[in-house]
Amino acid sequence: MNKIWIWIIIFSVGIGLINGESQAMTSCLFDSASSTVETCINVFGVMSLWAGIMKIAELSGFINKLQILVRPFMKILFPEVSKTSPALPLIAMNMTANLIGIGNIATPLGIKAMQDMQKENQNKKRLSKPMMTFIILNTASIELIPSTVLALRTTYGSQNPAEIVFPVLIASFVSAIAGVILVRCLCK
Repeated sequence: MNKIWIWIIIFSVGIGLINGESQAMTSCLFDSASSTVETCINVFGVMSLWAGIMKIAELSGFINKLQILVRPFMKILFPEVSKTSPALPLIAMNMTANLIGIGNIATPLGIKAMQDMQKENQNKKRLSKPMMTFIILNTASIELIPSTVLALRTTYGSQNPAEIVFPVLIASFVSAIAGVILVRCLCK
């Protein structure tokens, strides 16, 4: 993939130089660099806010209460995982982080949950059904608040950045359900 990107860049720069657009390319390059820094700062602010909220939720015991609320779903989605598994609270926190749209926070939680599930896995060379289910749910990432996308849409001047919330919720919910059903059907 890296080779493809390199050739695309080389081809684009070559065409720009042949067409005499070197001034426009230079201007665009610096404008893009400035825009990238601004975008990173805005997204970093949103991520920091939600990471702080998640840490407060964890320290206050809210995550443990959330796990109690999520437990019936966990029994349905992960019946093979023992109730005392250290992976269950991590899965709950991962799903919560995905629900509020902070996938960057969800990723380390998901990695740790997968490591814990791998310890319980009978066949270490293959994914277990709970691991496959978790990958599907994490990839689909049902988002009630797609905060990163909202931050990006706000940064780039969208008139109504929140108009995508409902379509994102529907699309992620449908893809998660379809993925879980597929895992259940194919793993029998």
